[in-house]
Amino acid sequence: MILNHLWGIYTHPKEEWETIDQRHESYFYALSHIAVIALIPAIIGYYSAAHLGWSIGAGEIIKLTQQSAMTMSIAMYFGLIAGVVLLAILIHELANAFDAAPTYTQSLELAAYTATPLFMVGFAGLYPELWFIMAVGLVGLSYSVYLLYSGVPILMHIPEEKGFIYSSSVVTCGLVLLVILMASTVILWSMGLGPIYMH
Repeated sequence: MILNHLWGIYTHPKEEWETIDQRHESYFYALSHIAVIALIPAIIGYYSAAHLGWSIGAGEIIKLTQQSAMTMSIAMYFGLIAGVVLLAILIHELANAFDAAPTYTQSLELAAYTATPLFMVGFAGLYPELWFIMAVGLVGLSYSVYLLYSGVPILMHIPEEKGFIYSSSVVTCGLVLLVILMASTVILWSMGLGPIYMH
């Protein structure tokens, strides 16, 4: 069943990583997990932007037109999936420097399950206050980093000392990837593909 590791990575992450390592599902399975989880921020992002409105400080509530919110949500959905796949490729390529030889499936599993808490932060969009989203986002990011550090030695089959350095390299690459995605968004917005606000 898709999402059958979801509960485990929150309640007993190390044991769940071992379970994932023992029975590697297919590449498509890991991809379908992330395709389902990525729906959370995309759908809630659409709903909060078009219907609830965002509150940023003491200013007015900001809402997007439904068409604009839908376009942004679809772009976000595919951007999130692309980001996880690119992270998996980086994980796979970095492995050579640490004497690890994961398959693309293992690399995608590590990227997909590590990204899950970040995507679950999407639920915070039901209360679209900037400070609240940032606080929940920080918790989600912290847990994602923890999952990465705990999962690398198990999935990549490398000692914990090497795993720590490898995980740190992956976090650095992930941050660079995030900056690239944000820069791409800014470029697209400047080309006239930005949000359309309701007046």
